[in-house]
Amino acid sequence: IGWLYVLPGLLFYGLFTLAPLLHTVYLSLFSWDGLTAKTWVGLANYGEALHDSVLRSAFAHSAVLIGFYAVIPVMIGLLLTAALTRTKIRGFRFFRTTLFLPQLIAGVVIAQAFAWVYDASGPLNRLLDLLGLGSLVRPWLGDFTWALPSIGVIGSWVTFGLCMVLFVAGVQKIPLELYDAARVDGAGAFREFFAVTLPGLRNEILVAFVLTTINALRSFDIIYNTTAGGPGNTTIVPSMYMYQNAFLFNRVGYAAAIATELALAIFILAAI
Repeated sequence: IGWLYVLPGLLFYGLFTLAPLLHTVYLSLFSWDGLTAKTWVGLANYGEALHDSVLRSAFAHSAVLIGFYAVIPVMIGLLLTAALTRTKIRGFRFFRTTLFLPQLIAGVVIAQAFAWVYDASGPLNRLLDLLGLGSLVRPWLGDFTWALPSIGVIGSWVTFGLCMVLFVAGVQKIPLELYDAARVDGAGAFREFFAVTLPGLRNEILVAFVLTTINALRSFDIIYNTTAGGPGNTTIVPSMYMYQNAFLFNRVGYAAAIATELALAIFILAAI
């Protein structure tokens, strides 16, 4: 009888997740422009993807973004958690809510806000001028070297609040006796963090890494609304390249193959 309770959820999961996924795999076996009749090509799209230098660059860019979307936010989240839970801070809930707010803002809004910040005459360049660092002024999102890191910084800003909330919730389940024992043994804040807090947050850190890594791999809205993959292809990522092939180049079958490879990469990383 228990399976009856999960049946509605399974139906929605099958209808809105598994069915589109399987249909995407099906489309990846055809050459199709989205309008005319499909032509069966088997695994030819996947063979082309293996030799596509742009797609390889896209996955390499995603690997860089994982550092910004996952590694840096987890480190910042752990640092903030250590600071916010070590001593009682007035307005703790306010700080926690404020730092989590980027998770609640639409990606389009965030992209437009940072496009203004990074603009040649925007706040960032003006601040650098005021600080006497005019040599660092540049069109950040139009610079071949700095466009990808600039987008990465946006990702770090969006996701570190999520990591912090996960870690703060995890700290609350760590027995206080462990902290008391560490302090009796003369452990300072630094040693207490590595001996008690960090091991106690093992599961939360795992969850944070999985969620943020998936966000990095499937990032689209921020890139589309800031650089659209440019300048050149310096900020192209698999999801952006998939969109271009499907809706700009009319290569729906190849775009489906890219989508399948991206989904497979996400599944493998999540499993690891």
